[in-house]
Amino acid sequence: MSEPVIRGADDIEYESVDAADGLAKGVLIAEDHGAPNFAIRRFTLDAGAEVPKHTNDVEHEQYVLAGEYVVGIGDEEHTVSAGDSLLIPAGVPHWYRNEGDHDGAFLCAVPNGDDAIELIE
Repeated sequence: MSEPVIRGADDIEYESVDAADGLAKGVLIAEDHGAPNFAIRRFTLDAGAEVPKHTNDVEHEQYVLAGEYVVGIGDEEHTVSAGDSLLIPAGVPHWYRNEGDHDGAFLCAVPNGDDAIELIE
């Protein structure tokens, strides 16, 4: 049985994501903290930032916290803003583009385990 875990905002370390300038990730709760099934991460997407088209081996459930930005999923692009939720199925190509003047932020929940990321040219 898992133990409860509380992590304060000051406990979260953010690091730049190598594949995308202007994207940073902070792991809020994950397997390392005792979460048995899922990890929750918080991403920030700087104004003007782009994340290249890629796939992941695991599904992503996301909740937009701030800003407005474009998310491409499969063959479609969607403008999302604070309060929107999305599911990106495993293996589906997706990308992000923040064309606005304000930074974006979103939560992303993924199953624990390996998540190979493959960039698509």
